[in-house]
Amino acid sequence: MDTWLNEAEQKALNQAVSNDARVLYLMGLRPTVDGTTGNTPALNYKSLLSMLNAKESKFNLGRQVNNLIKELLHVELVSFVEEVDLNKSFNGKILTLPLLMIKPDDYSQLHLQWQKMSANWTPNTTLYQDLAKLVGIIDSEFSDHELGDFVAYWLGRPQTQFTQFQWTQKFVFNVKQKRLAKNIKAIHKVGNQIVTAKAGVVADENAKNLVAKYSSKAKTTSNS
Repeated sequence: MDTWLNEAEQKALNQAVSNDARVLYLMGLRPTVDGTTGNTPALNYKSLLSMLNAKESKFNLGRQVNNLIKELLHVELVSFVEEVDLNKSFNGKILTLPLLMIKPDDYSQLHLQWQKMSANWTPNTTLYQDLAKLVGIIDSEFSDHELGDFVAYWLGRPQTQFTQFQWTQKFVFNVKQKRLAKNIKAIHKVGNQIVTAKAGVVADENAKNLVAKYSSKAKTTSNS
């Protein structure tokens, strides 16, 4: 895949990210991504360590690779396709690169103006839907409570400024994190995400595949 960066990726890489994390993104992850889905192949510590150590032997442990990936997670350049324990191995896991799938000119105006969080802030509707789809949010409708929590958190950090693109991107990842079905008794689950039980929520093909996958696991467990 062409390694030219779009504006969203450039903005993210210019945040507080180490050069090693940038190299991992640019040389280890981005060139391997599926151009249709935005997903990487299963992470392979051996090949990633070899790439990172091309000139000098600086990395030799999987957890060092994990730390670089966590940097990329923090600035939202990457996201895991499925729920992952951040304290365990990432080897064999699959990442998605949501910003890579945004066309360079789609949201150029949203990158132009930096702003603090305001009490009446709302995400850009079209960008929110596009990013939600890219990161695998099944039920993309968000509640006033979810939006209010996000706004209240960032109102308490008035020194922080982001573009409307970045604010919307952060909100999408916040919503996804809240939907992950981890240590929460959900009213309704699709795969590993919480989905509000209501009429009219129809899972797409990815959701159906997730349901089938987890249903198969459950049957295997019950029969063993």
